[in-house]
Amino acid sequence: MKKAVIYDVLYGFIPITEWEQAIINSPFFQRLRWIKQLSFANYIFPGAEHNRFAHAIGVMQSMDQMIRALGIAVPDHELFDAKATSPAAMLHKSLRISALLHDIGTFPFSHAVEYAYIRHGNDDRDGPEDQKPLPNNHEHLGSFIIKNTRFEGGLTQILEDYGLDIQMISNIIKGKAPEAIANQLMHSDLDADRMDYLLRDSHYTGIQYGQFDRDYILANLETFTLEDGTRGFGVRENALRAVEDFLIARFNWYSQVIKNPGSGKFDVLAAHISEDFLERRLMYSFPQLLEMVEAGDERFFWWNDIYFITKCQEVRTTKVIDDPKVNEWIEMLLYRKAPKTVHHPEFQHRILDNSGNEHDRKARIQRIDAIVDSFQDCIEANGTGKEWILADIPEKDISFTASLAKIQKKRETAGPLAAERDPVKIITRRGGPKLLVELENSIVRRLSTMINFVPSVYANKAAIELFKRNGMLENAPKQ
Repeated sequence: MKKAVIYDVLYGFIPITEWEQAIINSPFFQRLRWIKQLSFANYIFPGAEHNRFAHAIGVMQSMDQMIRALGIAVPDHELFDAKATSPAAMLHKSLRISALLHDIGTFPFSHAVEYAYIRHGNDDRDGPEDQKPLPNNHEHLGSFIIKNTRFEGGLTQILEDYGLDIQMISNIIKGKAPEAIANQLMHSDLDADRMDYLLRDSHYTGIQYGQFDRDYILANLETFTLEDGTRGFGVRENALRAVEDFLIARFNWYSQVIKNPGSGKFDVLAAHISEDFLERRLMYSFPQLLEMVEAGDERFFWWNDIYFITKCQEVRTTKVIDDPKVNEWIEMLLYRKAPKTVHHPEFQHRILDNSGNEHDRKARIQRIDAIVDSFQDCIEANGTGKEWILADIPEKDISFTASLAKIQKKRETAGPLAAERDPVKIITRRGGPKLLVELENSIVRRLSTMINFVPSVYANKAAIELFKRNGMLENAPKQ
């Protein structure tokens, strides 16, 4: 059977089906070529120019390799046959497509701009009156694209033309499919997405923290049957250390690259600029985006990194904003002029012992908020209008995995722990699946209560000088 192929930097030649090729060639998927995988990380790691387009294709291949390793794949003559509709064939096809489309709703500069939309909220100023309100994040935008583009070149049309179950694909992407194994493969501590982006991001940044023994993990994947008759998957006990190495690599990767203090400053600037643009109606609102998607409006296909940078350039050139603070944010972002880090003992990055109790973390955030408020009060009382301060307090902390206590606390059903979607399961030598964090010989069990708390507070030079004059930074290190 003649197959189309795509050459990838990690996997070599990737065979794709006829319908996958149609999806990839659609304008909705081509938009991902113009969205960087790591936002402004290229300001620190010049090689980090790779995009969501290549990552999404890589996740599909990662998914396929996991499916084959688990023994739930169908032969290629079934997989590539549009008329093959057995349950096994449809599961294999749907998992590949879900992996391919998991990031189809990605925002410009990925999470940096998405955070602005989430913080801004859905103010219902735009869009048709009968439009269903949705949380404005990339998961819901992606699901909307999959379900509401029934026209030439639309994903709904492509999927329906090939007899694929749109609702099933949407459920897999959201981690709410009927079968546990599908949810685990797409949404868990050991899923196809993470198996791809750690190695891909490591390759393009040149940083080794994301490296792990992928082949050994794949060789030791195994299915198990839950009490309700559905399947889950785990890793054989002899590969326990390889899985722990994967989780430790991910922890270090997020700490060193995603939360890199150099590039993170520009992600924060982009988020605040975006939020200001949304407030001033200088950027598409979320309801407008949904309307564009449904209408096949080409402007949605141009809603990417270039759109956002061009908007910043237009605002700077036309001087439509007279707020010196916002104008300085834009200048810093466009020309890589980093804001200053505000140093204070409470702003230090720390490894905290969460132990299922967030009291310490919440108390720290309250103290940070109070200190930031005092800096803001100083600006309002003594500033000239040019000073500003920005606080980036993470809503989610970097962790190795959820602790056993935390998993048990958040459980909604009384079934076996192995039915939990996210935690890594180990197929023990005695035969039964157990959570990695249940095992006495697991180092990650000990590390699971630890989080990397990474608050960051930034200000411009004028604000730093003001704080110094008022004795607020007298013990701070040199900028």
